[in-house]
This record gives sequence, C-alpha cells and structure tokens, in this order.
Amino acid sequence: MTAFSLKHLVVGLCMLAAAGLALALKPTQRIADAGPKIDLETLIPKEFADWKIDATIAPLIANPEQEALINKIYNQTLTRTYVNAKGERVMLSIAYGGDQSDNMAVHKPEICYPAQGFQILKSPAISTFRTGEGDIPVKRLVAGQGPRIEPITYWTTVGDAVEVSGLKWKLKQLKYGLTGQIPDGLLFRVSSIQADDAAAYRIQDEFTRAMLKAMNPQQRERIIGNPASAG
Repeated sequence: MTAFSLKHLVVGLCMLAAAGLALALKPTQRIADAGPKIDLETLIPKEFADWKIDATIAPLIANPEQEALINKIYNQTLTRTYVNAKGERVMLSIAYGGDQSDNMAVHKPEICYPAQGFQILKSPAISTFRTGEGDIPVKRLVAGQGPRIEPITYWTTVGDAVEVSGLKWKLKQLKYGLTGQIPDGLLFRVSSIQADDAAAYRIQDEFTRAMLKAMNPQQRERIIGNPASAG
C-alpha cells in the first residue's frame, strides 16, 4: 500500500470514528417524556392574592409569521392580563417547549418585540429576582412603540435551572446532552404598560411573588426550576 493511500485510509477511519462518536453522544431521551405532563392553563392560577384576570387588555399578539415560529418552537403558550384592586395591570406570557435543543431554542423578547414593530429602548440587563423561594437571575428591558412604553421582566429555564446568560444556558444544555438527555424549558415573561420602569418592575415582582406563593412546590419548580441550580 502506498503512503498516499495509507494516509487516505487513516483519514477515512478517523472520520468514521468521529461520526460514530457524534451519533453515540446524540441526546435521545426527552426529559419532558419522563415526568408529569405540563398544562399551563391549569398550572397558573387565575386568581391569587389581590390579582385576577382582566380580559379587557390582551398581551402582545404575534403577527402570522411570528405565530408560526412560536408554534414550531413551543408545545404550549399562555397569555393573560391580571389586575389588582389598585388598578395595576401586569401582562403574563409563558411559553413551554419540551425540546430545548438548538433548533427549538427559546424565543426571547429582545427578538420578538422588534419583530412586532417595537424598539428596544433599554437593552436587556441581568438582575436578581428574589422569588421568596430562592434567588434567580432575570433579564429586564424596556420596549416601546409610539406612546406605548413596556418594561419587561423575563427568564428562561433549561431543565431544572433558570439561565438567562446565553453561555450558561448553552453549557446547561450541553451538560444534559452529555448524559443523553434533551431538556425541556420555558420562557416566563411579565410586562406592564408604564413609563416608570422602576415602578413597573416593583409591581411585576410583587405580582410574580404572589403568583408563586399561590402554587405548590411542584408547580413552582415548573416555573422557577431549582434555584440552587441557577447561575
């Protein structure tokens, strides 16, 4: 055998070995299939503390293109507006996906809001939200469209952890992949139509803490994961 053909044989064998290793490491077990099925409509209480559903204001409605993308990415979505006795309103949007692989990654507000004609007036910044059950990282930003100013708080989960940093989210995803698992995940978003973003974030935090307090531990874990796993 000539040196030339031997070289090609070695390269070919290495490529086959790499392909076989990639196939062997490809995640196949969906975490969503192993546990109880999630139902956002029943998971999130319709009334809690001083809050109840207000049907007079609808959260951001996706255009047909965005709607098609959302339906592809997520298994379930939930949008509601809540109001309290003071007349303060919070818009809630949750999207759950049973497969948080690369082609099913969560669709973030800094992407979907501009797609709806909004401008990002304040870029996303990572903050700490004290849930009452543990601290989790969240992102806060402000979007605007004409006179409508909408401060937004959101977080994303991958498996049992909240991760809002793209790098940490990817590392968590890879960690699951190395064990052959495909993590599920969700995007939790609250927003308010209010020019004072500091006041809006305070109301959003109060609303979210009250909602989480009204849920049992298993339900809360679906929304905020295990806070000890974050970061």
